[in-house]
Amino acid sequence: MAEQTEFDRSVERQSYDSLPRHPLIICASLVQNPANLGALCRTVEAFRLVSLVLADQAIVQTSPFRNLAASTHYWQPIEICPIAQLSEWIVQQRQMGYSPIALDTQPTAIPLTQFAFPQTTILILGQELTGIPEAVLAQCDRAVTIPQYGLVESLNVQTAAAIAIYQYVQQWGMERSKAAKLLEQPITERSDEKD
Repeated sequence: MAEQTEFDRSVERQSYDSLPRHPLIICASLVQNPANLGALCRTVEAFRLVSLVLADQAIVQTSPFRNLAASTHYWQPIEICPIAQLSEWIVQQRQMGYSPIALDTQPTAIPLTQFAFPQTTILILGQELTGIPEAVLAQCDRAVTIPQYGLVESLNVQTAAAIAIYQYVQQWGMERSKAAKLLEQPITERSDEKD
């Protein structure tokens, strides 16, 4: 069995805010399930995305959200955009250079494996069961879908988002900072660099 090596997380906590983020915004204003949103927060933070957008700040205080977020809500930037303001928010983000892309199951959606994400993207997620309203879809530059082969026509929203996020990061992966690289080295190796 391989020997376990201790990792020093103090570098991460001290430098975390200054590390780069992928310019992908996950807009989950339409998502209602707190557990799905907590899991989304955990995924968004794991990939160091610029923002997670929720409909209401109060959802972050719920037990289902916190149980699945596993404290990532302390590290992940979260924006609030109520559903009633979503259309206006999309317009504002577009003016800042972001391209709204819907993650949807509609027949005209582009398969995710064939889609080239713009670097500054907002990934719009739909409500569980009903998806993305037509008015919001009309504001999106494109709709993408995850090819599936089973009888069930859709994935859980958090699972689908995680797959799309991974595809985005594969296309736009960032150069890792020295601080991020240091986190992967055992403490004994880091002490040699201080000299």
